[in-house]
Amino acid sequence: MEQTNNDAIVALQHIGKTFSKPEGGNLPVLADINITARSGEILGLLGRSGSGKSTILRIAAGLIQPSTGQVLYNGTELVGPAEGISVVFQTFALFPWLTVLENVEAGLDALGLPAEVTRQRALAAIDLIGLDGFESAYPRELSGGMRQRVGFARALVVQPTILLMDEPFSALDVLTSEILRSDLLDLWHDHQLPMKSILMVTHNIEEAVLMCDRILILASNPGRIAAEIQVPLPQPRNRLAADFHDIVDQVYSILTSRAIESIDAQHAVQASFSQLLPIASSIRICGLIETLGSTYFNAQAELAKLARPFVLGVDVLLPVAEALHQLEFAELKAGTIRLTAAGKIFAQAGIDERKQLFRKHLLQFIPLAAHIRHVLDERGEHQAPRLRFMSELEDHLNTADANRTLRIVTDWGRYAELFEYDAKTLKFSINAAT
Repeated sequence: MEQTNNDAIVALQHIGKTFSKPEGGNLPVLADINITARSGEILGLLGRSGSGKSTILRIAAGLIQPSTGQVLYNGTELVGPAEGISVVFQTFALFPWLTVLENVEAGLDALGLPAEVTRQRALAAIDLIGLDGFESAYPRELSGGMRQRVGFARALVVQPTILLMDEPFSALDVLTSEILRSDLLDLWHDHQLPMKSILMVTHNIEEAVLMCDRILILASNPGRIAAEIQVPLPQPRNRLAADFHDIVDQVYSILTSRAIESIDAQHAVQASFSQLLPIASSIRICGLIETLGSTYFNAQAELAKLARPFVLGVDVLLPVAEALHQLEFAELKAGTIRLTAAGKIFAQAGIDERKQLFRKHLLQFIPLAAHIRHVLDERGEHQAPRLRFMSELEDHLNTADANRTLRIVTDWGRYAELFEYDAKTLKFSINAAT
């Protein structure tokens, strides 16, 4: 659909959101968010886990209230769910005891329409979304893609002004999500859908470039708008075209630049063990180093080209790339990752040599790992409770970040045989001989 009208459907103005922490105090999740979803466009919110994408979507839907700022819907302040705003969630959220037709009709319950009108509108929505013939089927009889189509039909049956989508394709396999995306775009550009605007959350960069007219890139801690990218490509878009790749590369470049800025800032401010660690397991770290060290990539790759064959979203690929950067097995720069000399050695080494090299880099570049090992070395019994390190981390980080960081360093330390961890006793330990 061409953007023929710039009228604002939903406008988020200076939105902030904080949540109360169990231990007391507030956790800022969003800061000064300004977003306008306009008539005639698909607007994408792209970011990693923790950037507040889903929170923004729920605020735009009126499902939760912002702590600061206001939401305008068609120029009027939104103070709760409103007629004309529909949401499609990541999970199918269907009533298992209802048929397809009954699930779609459930979307009209709040409107109080006559039964005959409800039935006609539900059948029309089912037909539109490609489920004609499955009206009497129950969710358990449907594939994941078909269940999500029911979710779309239920959202469309109310004839919304704006459709909000929270990663609606992420729970589906690659082929199913591709078909569903294509069908939705065809209906949108053929003007067969009732809504004037779509606001969608995604962590898939190619999906955002494929579908959206504008992309807002979110940064984390707290969530905020880091960049806006226009996507002026005509529809249908060709994933193999050079201009498509250029925009994908631009997004990766922005995301990696932000990631490196964050890592550098942590080094400057938190050069201690309280440094946040990316959510990347030792297995994925080893896998990425090995992949980069293969003859196909020859120690260097653009993140976009690396993500494509493995169908990796930013939630998976970027944290692992950041981990390689922090461990100095690779250098992350402007959307490209390149193995360092140590990374090249690691890629070609055997299991024992890899563990020794990983251990060396842990001690040298990850202060928390070195701190845990030092404490264990100093104690006569070479043991220490997990709570001791959690308490230290919580002096600098919130509980969630402290727990996440300690969980990651535990995985890395175990792989490197730097220390052991007993999940039953919640204690770290080392053998005196190690």
